[in-house]
Amino acid sequence: MNPPIQWILNRMPKSDDRHLEVMSTQNVAKAQAFHRSFPQYAVTPLAELPGMAKRLGLGSLAVKDESYRFGLNAFKVLGGSFAMGRYIAQELGRDVSQVDYGYLTSGKLKEEFGQATFFTATDGNHGRGVAWAANKLGQKAVVHMPKGSAKSRFDNIAKEGAQVTIEEVNYDDCVRMAAAEAARTEHGVIVQDTAWEGYEDIPAWIMQGYGTMAGEAAEQLGERPTHVFVQAGVGSLAGAVVGYFANQYPDNPPKFIVMEAQIADCLYQGAVAGDGKPRIVGGDLQTIMAGLACGEPNTIGWDILRNHVDAFLSCPDWVSAKGMRMLAAPVKGDPAVCSGESGAVGMGVISTLMEDDAYQELREALGLDGSSKVLLFSTEGDTDPDKYREIVWGGAYPTV
Repeated sequence: MNPPIQWILNRMPKSDDRHLEVMSTQNVAKAQAFHRSFPQYAVTPLAELPGMAKRLGLGSLAVKDESYRFGLNAFKVLGGSFAMGRYIAQELGRDVSQVDYGYLTSGKLKEEFGQATFFTATDGNHGRGVAWAANKLGQKAVVHMPKGSAKSRFDNIAKEGAQVTIEEVNYDDCVRMAAAEAARTEHGVIVQDTAWEGYEDIPAWIMQGYGTMAGEAAEQLGERPTHVFVQAGVGSLAGAVVGYFANQYPDNPPKFIVMEAQIADCLYQGAVAGDGKPRIVGGDLQTIMAGLACGEPNTIGWDILRNHVDAFLSCPDWVSAKGMRMLAAPVKGDPAVCSGESGAVGMGVISTLMEDDAYQELREALGLDGSSKVLLFSTEGDTDPDKYREIVWGGAYPTV
C-alpha cells in the first residue's frame, strides 16, 4: 500500500506581508522585458487539457509547459539569468532595464564590469541555467551538486563550460559550500534561490525572474484561474507564483495549493506547527523529485506562502510518477506534455484529489468542482531521460 498524500489547511497567523512587494507587477514586468531581450526567448506553451478536465470533473485544466524554455528543458534559467543581470546592474549603479542581453554580451561590459564567478548549488536545473547564462554573458560559473545527482544533469551543466562537482552531501549542505567558496573568491557571487538572514537580494531577484513564467501563463489564460497548484523545494518558485497571482488579483485571488516531496516537506511541516515560523527537514532527502529535495525554506518565499496559501500538501513519489504518465498519455485529443519528476506532481495531485474519495474533505474545502479553472506548472521536461523512461515506459513507482 502506497503512503497517502498528507495535507493541511493553512491556519497560520499572518505577518505584515512586506515581501509580497517582491512580486509586484512592476518588478515582474522588468524581468519579462529583460528576458525578452534574449534572442533565445520564446513564450513557452500553455497546454489546455479539456478532455482531462472533463474526466476529472473540472471546468478547465491548463499546464504551463517549461520543457521548451531557452532550449534548456526547464524553467530555472529565468531566475539565474535575471539575478545575474540585476547584480551586474547594481554593481554598475544602473537599473536592470539598462543592462539587457545586448549590453551584457558586449565588449563594453568587459570594460565596465570585468568578469565575476557565480557560484551555486543545484540538483541540475538551476545549475544548468546559471551555467548557461554565465556562458552566454562571458562570466564564470562554479556548480556543486548533491549526492545522488544524475550524470545526465551533471553533463548538461559541464557542457555549458562551468566547473561542476557532485558532492557527498545533501542539497542544503551544497548551498553552504557554494556560499563559503564565493566569500573566499575575488569577484565571487553566490546565486541561490534560497534566502537567509543577510542574503535576500539575489533570492528576491531570482523569484522575480520566475515571474516571467507566471506572467506568461496569466496572459495565455486570459482569465483568472480559480485554483493554482505549484510545487515547492525551498519555496522560491512557489512564493514567486503565489506572489504574482496575489498581486494580480488582490481582491479575489485564486486558491493556492503548494505541493512538496514528502521526504523534504519543510513548508508542510511549518504549516503543521502552525506558529508561522519556518521548519527545517534534514537527512539525505532522496526522492525522484530531485528539484524539490530541499529541506530549508527560503525566508522570503515562506513569508509570502504563510500569508496566501490555502493548503500545503506532502506528496510521496508515486504521486509525481502518476502525473508523469498521465501527462505523457493524456485523454485523446489533449496535447501530451513531457513532464519530469519535479514537474508532474501537480497532475498527480489534482487527479488524485478529484478521483479518490479519501481526499473528499480536502476537495470540498478547496471548492474543487465542475466550475474550477485549474492552473498547473510543469517546470521541467525529461531532464533525466533514463529515469523518465523508467517511470513513464517502465511503470516504476506505481500508484498501488
